[in-house]
This record gives sequence, C-alpha cells and structure tokens, in this order.
Amino acid sequence: MIGTIIGAIVVGLIVGALARLVMPGKQNIGIIMTILLGVVGSFLGSWITYQVGYANANGGFAIIPFLVGVVIAVVLIAVYMAITGRSSRVRH
Repeated sequence: MIGTIIGAIVVGLIVGALARLVMPGKQNIGIIMTILLGVVGSFLGSWITYQVGYANANGGFAIIPFLVGVVIAVVLIAVYMAITGRSSRVRH
C-alpha cells in the first residue's frame, strides 16, 4: 500500500513536469504547485482510466493512465493559472 502511494507521488512529479513542458508559453507557478498538480493529475488519470475499464493485462508500465494523467495535469495547471491570474504577460 505505501509503495503504491510513493510510486504514485513519484509518477506525479514526472507528470507535473511533463505537463508544464507540453503547455505553450511560460507558466509562472512554483515547483511545489507543479508537483502538487502533477500528483493530483496522476491520481485522477489512473482513477479515470481504470473506471472506464482499462486493464493492464500484459503487465509492465501502464502508458494510458500516465498519458491521461499528463493531460489532466495540463488542465489543472491551466485552471490554476486562470484562477490565480498568473500569466507570462507583463502588466502595466
């Protein structure tokens, strides 16, 4: 159980970093928030894919939940930036 949680957090770190790389422009958010949104994206991506019937029958790395997690993390980062009003534009 604890290994699964730690694994999900590590994958979440990677998901958050990839989500920021995929997004266009510069995101003015900190590394901690990137990590948190990546972890949430990772958990939600795994949960959603398994709820719709995904089964990793061959074992190994489950790429579909990982990719869904990256997409969800991109959405979460965009929502966070919209809510907080942080953008790469210079305000006068």
